[in-house]
Amino acid sequence: MSMHAPLVIVKLPAWRRRLLLVLVLLGFAALLGRGVYLQSFHKRFLQEKGDARYSRTLVLPSQRGKITDRYGELLAISSPVESVWANPSDVQITASQTKKLADLLGLKKASVDKKLANNTREFVYLKRRVSPELAAEIMQLGISGVYLQREYKRYYPAGDVTAHLVGFTDIDDKGQEGFELAMNDALSGKNGSRKVIKDRAGRIIEDLEAVKVPQDGADITLSIDRRIQYLAHRELTKAVDKFKANAGAAIVLDAKTGEVLAMVNVPTYNPNNPVNIQGKTRNRAITDIFEPGSTMKTVTAAAALEAGKFTPDTVIQTAPGYMSIGPATIHDAHPHGAMTVSEVIQKSSNVGAVKMALSLEPQYLWGVFNLIGFGSKTRIGFPGEVSGKLRDYKIWRPIEQATMSYGHGISVTLLQMARAYTVFANDGELKPVSLLKLKDAPVGTQVFSAKTANEVKDMLELVVLPGGTALRAQVLGYRVAGKTGTTHKLGDHGYEKNKYVGSFVGMAPASNPRLIMAVMIDDPSSGEYFGGTVAAPVFSAVMADALRMLSVPQDAPNNNVVIPSGVEDVKESI
Repeated sequence: MSMHAPLVIVKLPAWRRRLLLVLVLLGFAALLGRGVYLQSFHKRFLQEKGDARYSRTLVLPSQRGKITDRYGELLAISSPVESVWANPSDVQITASQTKKLADLLGLKKASVDKKLANNTREFVYLKRRVSPELAAEIMQLGISGVYLQREYKRYYPAGDVTAHLVGFTDIDDKGQEGFELAMNDALSGKNGSRKVIKDRAGRIIEDLEAVKVPQDGADITLSIDRRIQYLAHRELTKAVDKFKANAGAAIVLDAKTGEVLAMVNVPTYNPNNPVNIQGKTRNRAITDIFEPGSTMKTVTAAAALEAGKFTPDTVIQTAPGYMSIGPATIHDAHPHGAMTVSEVIQKSSNVGAVKMALSLEPQYLWGVFNLIGFGSKTRIGFPGEVSGKLRDYKIWRPIEQATMSYGHGISVTLLQMARAYTVFANDGELKPVSLLKLKDAPVGTQVFSAKTANEVKDMLELVVLPGGTALRAQVLGYRVAGKTGTTHKLGDHGYEKNKYVGSFVGMAPASNPRLIMAVMIDDPSSGEYFGGTVAAPVFSAVMADALRMLSVPQDAPNNNVVIPSGVEDVKESI
């Protein structure tokens, strides 16, 4: 007879069932609430996380615009290159692949490891701007998570010859100097984009949006003639080396349009590899000022003729070769006695220039200087241009009015000086200057009458003939008109005794000027420093080739160059 334990029925309290039901319902409610929150309020976060794993927005780089000379010769162009980048979280790489990758990129293995170790980053450059051939070798390694990005590298075919004009860009293709900086927005264009889905191996599965096509930058055509630019650079470099100068600058203008056909500076630099360039990037022709010296006497003489005070044949007594104004004494290099106004310019007499200037009202003389462009920028659109220094006539003392007549106490840029001489090439009309190619000749400002301008131009022809200060500016087969200038350099404590600036500004052919050229040699230390010796030969060499290059008709016989053997140039007064 079997014994069975009595069945015990345990009755649980009703509150426990209710509690369990409530907990289950609360759990469902929490899950439901979380779902609603994630799908409604936190939807963007989830999409971003998903997109970060599979979606990519590829940048389609725009091509930077070209910079060319007036004839379409390339001065700056972009070449396609590849940049190697990685998504560290996607990278799957072996030790041997890391070593091969580092060797190809020219990096240390530790550097590559460090870049790939940060899994919190989704984009890191391994190396930028590698050649397409090297990029292909890298991709052949088959490393997951390593990609290429098309970029463009700037190349400058003319190198250091046009460096100060064209400038250069940084690694992000942003302009840093010259026209690359001045017209960066126009040259840059706008990048495009392509949004895609990629798989784990980096293969594109599909496009998510329509491709945004990149807009390439605009091309820029400069007024520069690359052939004349090379000529000017070559001859200026020779002069700076020969006379052991600190620096030099030269400008060639189209006399009829004011277009800059050449603008060169020495020292220069290589824009294709801009390293150790401190102090070499300044476009001295525009950013540096100097006292023009005797090249200013032509403007003084023109002002005196225009005022009706003098004629080219008016005699001025310059004996005994000096004159006193208050406690100051103004000297000529050599006493000449009585001279006509034409001879004052030819011999470069300080005393003669001062007597013309002091016969004029300060306000009138200042007005001429101001109208011809001194003391204000040329508005040529180049970064760093300065205005020079022209003090208000209301604070002029007689000695200041006197010294400004021969280019002391006033400071100009070389571009301002070159532009000022357009009045003598265009019947008294001052032409605006341009570094961009123009379609039509611009209308200028009438500064002097045609009669005055042509009378001064005739005086300038005498300067390059025997008895003048610029025999070395003569050009075979062409009449030349120009003026030399020599001044002491200004230092922190006034004029420096043994430091000079030699300059020359001239035009040819004088019968109908086609080109104007200004040359400045800064601090020649070889013992020669007069403008007629250090700057005029640069003008002659460049002008001789440039005029023939442009097929400008001769206006003089082929035996017109007259430099008597053993005869020194007339030394101008400083």
